[in-house]
Amino acid sequence: MRRTGGSEAAETEVGHGGLIAQLRNPPGGRDARIMLLALAVDRTGSGLWAASSVLYLTFVTHLSAQQIGVLLGTAGVAGIAGSPLAGRLAGRFPVRPLLIGCHLLRLVTLTLVLLCTSFGALLVVVAVTYLGDRAAKTLEMLFATRAAGERRVAYQALSRSAANAGYGLGAGLAAIGLAVGTTDAYRALILGNALSFVVAAALVWRTGEPAGRTREVARAEPVPDDATPAPRPKGPWRDRGYLRFVLLDIPMNLDDSVLAVGLPLWLVSRTSAPHALVPAFLVINTVLVVVLQLAVSRRAEGPRKAVRAVLLYGVLMFVCCALTAGATGCGTWAAATALLAAAVLVTMAELMRSVSSWELAVLLSPPDERAAYLGVAGMSQSIQKSAGPPLLTGVVMAAGPVGWLALGAVVAGLAVVQQRGCAGRLGVLGASVRGAAPAGKAA
Repeated sequence: MRRTGGSEAAETEVGHGGLIAQLRNPPGGRDARIMLLALAVDRTGSGLWAASSVLYLTFVTHLSAQQIGVLLGTAGVAGIAGSPLAGRLAGRFPVRPLLIGCHLLRLVTLTLVLLCTSFGALLVVVAVTYLGDRAAKTLEMLFATRAAGERRVAYQALSRSAANAGYGLGAGLAAIGLAVGTTDAYRALILGNALSFVVAAALVWRTGEPAGRTREVARAEPVPDDATPAPRPKGPWRDRGYLRFVLLDIPMNLDDSVLAVGLPLWLVSRTSAPHALVPAFLVINTVLVVVLQLAVSRRAEGPRKAVRAVLLYGVLMFVCCALTAGATGCGTWAAATALLAAAVLVTMAELMRSVSSWELAVLLSPPDERAAYLGVAGMSQSIQKSAGPPLLTGVVMAAGPVGWLALGAVVAGLAVVQQRGCAGRLGVLGASVRGAAPAGKAA
């Protein structure tokens, strides 16, 4: 058994050195470094797919816009099942071969995309691809939780930087293929995504299986000898407190849809800002995530900072929505400035949420059932990706500037509810929100 130092050292030790130094020597050592490279390769392929899939389905397989919408929507719903399925399997089997299996599964389905021409066949293979994608992301999170131990927040920050760099590289490579615009160029981009899974699987094969159970992240409060342990639900699906956290975490992920859907559509439909600014939103997001994720993660490590970060997320989202609402009716440059500022704020909210949601999902889960719990927690992102865009387009934007203000107010209010619920839950579990010292004890 090994105990680390005091609570302040525990909460501030996100890493040593800058981004490059930590990528060379990340928490978890050699295996973590290889996994980060595998993650970057995987996301490079994802960038190729995201930039080219709609055009491939349109010009190569000749699907209609309605069919593409149904196909991608169904695939998004199928992806929701990937996280709890991966969590359940990871509770019984090693993470490493499961992750390799997810990469190989997507290799097969993306290859089938190149061979399928009918809508029904494409619907099935793309849905399975999305299921494997969400399962792989959950398994990557479990690997980090087990390999990086109490420094998992630093690892999460590094993984976000590596993932966004890979995604940006993939999108850049896709731009070259899309500029060519031939059928063979579109197929080459899809094949490039498939091949990324081969490389990622080979890299994961080189890693070692992380410890089967995660380290304790907070020292439990002393329990009186005569105290009766509170009964704990068997599994996350019977744990109402954890399910409430996951439910509230869905709106805590709306920054993704605001950036990808809300801001671009609002700019072109309701403001006089130049349409050329739309790509700038993605550029701002990618650059800030790569450069700032490690620094921002220091605000979300440990119980106290993680629950505080939830409140900060709510504030950032409210101001972002207020600026977006205010961009309507302004002059061209005022609207452009407001929307660019909103893009910066929603990115900062994303940076805060990406580590705080994950940290809380770990802190709130029992160590001996962590895989199953984190699998359920991973559903919140998938559900938001399916429900967020129609919510923004059908409700928020339809209501005009008032809709944006209402969205910001609701997210901020729910952030308060989430913060209080997490603080209370951590107190019950013995992780003092006042600042608990992580124990280096192997569970």
